[in-house]
Amino acid sequence: MTNFSGFSKLSKEQKISLLSNHFISAKSNTEMASLLNGFCHADKKIQELFDKFSENTISNYHFPYGVVPDLWMNGKSYCVPMAIEESSVVAAANKSAKFWRARGGFHSEIISTTKIGQVHLLWHGESSRLFSFFERIKSSLIVEVAPLIKNMELRGGGILGMTLVDKTQEEAGYYQIFVTFDTRDAMGANFINSVLENLARNFKAQLEQAEELSEVERDVDIIMSILSNYTPECLVQTYVECKIEELHDNKLEMDALEFAHKFQMACKIAKLDVYRAVTHNKGIFNGIDAVVLATGNDFRAVEAAGHAYAARDGQYRGLTDVIIDNGIFRFTLTIPLSVGTVGGLTSLHPLAALSLEMLGRPSANELMMITSAIGLAQNFGALRSLVTTGIQKGHMKMHLINILNQLQAGRAESEAACSYFADKVISFSDVRNFLKNDMRRETNVN
Repeated sequence: MTNFSGFSKLSKEQKISLLSNHFISAKSNTEMASLLNGFCHADKKIQELFDKFSENTISNYHFPYGVVPDLWMNGKSYCVPMAIEESSVVAAANKSAKFWRARGGFHSEIISTTKIGQVHLLWHGESSRLFSFFERIKSSLIVEVAPLIKNMELRGGGILGMTLVDKTQEEAGYYQIFVTFDTRDAMGANFINSVLENLARNFKAQLEQAEELSEVERDVDIIMSILSNYTPECLVQTYVECKIEELHDNKLEMDALEFAHKFQMACKIAKLDVYRAVTHNKGIFNGIDAVVLATGNDFRAVEAAGHAYAARDGQYRGLTDVIIDNGIFRFTLTIPLSVGTVGGLTSLHPLAALSLEMLGRPSANELMMITSAIGLAQNFGALRSLVTTGIQKGHMKMHLINILNQLQAGRAESEAACSYFADKVISFSDVRNFLKNDMRRETNVN
């Protein structure tokens, strides 16, 4: 058995050699090194920066970086960067952006920007005595963290509120110190966690010295201090609307009213059926994640919050809504989005910095609205296809080039296949058979 102790201290070359010898039997050390080095940045300083973003790094994993060049939102045009590998996502968002630009564009507003942190603790005694103690020392706890929140307060943020929450009905002795924050243009994870850990230490220290409490009541077990990635009060709402007749498009193969009602029913199904809801929301996050990733934000945190919000009433539901009223079609997305435009990778990663520059150096609130608009655009494109031509026709056309690359088609074969499948629904087997049979037949004829 190989001992991998000290792996992190090995050079990149040594790590690759060790991995090649033990896990990649199909490739030699040289082949593996050549593959991995081919994805490293040519600028050594930039590669050294990338290597420091994570641990045990041996190369980079590239994603395509595309743009939606003209997203019209709140009376302003944005060029929106998207980092995503899935075929058709950028194309669908771009098509929806064009469609709605001619109909007034996207409208977005911030509902709230509150973020949450919690100190989780165990304490045993009469709860009213702990609440009385907490109210007595709460102001002093805030004074103790003043040096940590000073700069954030200068930017207009800081601690918004702090309460003690009794959770003993769910677990004996379980309480939370529940803290709300405004972190302005920062996502704020490190800031919030530093404040919480300081609060926890001071709470414990003061509790242990509280003369009004018994010896048993002075004992507290701090379990953990951590922000919550569930941010139901860091909320943005985005919508598009137009007269029903303005939805008319000859490509729909149905009149505008029928399209509007089928579209509305598709959204309703995602509210009723969890199987459909998951796929519905996945499509929304196709757009959202791509912008979050391109701007150096945490797409995993954004997804977790969005999915929790989708299940806030006890059933997981689709995140978008359609209202048809008085001849007006209105399509809306309401979603929690905790993103930042300062700190973290937003300034360290060269492409993240470029993305924010491309967007006009937006505030965190503006980035929330832009990101939400792309999510709504993506969902509109998906539902539009689903209730008309079906999802596969457009998706597989975009995916055709991937299939051809996988089948190692040459240039002439690829051009012939693109021409042949221009008006056909595409499948992997159909493309393979075309290359094997039709192209061979054409070659024999010639």
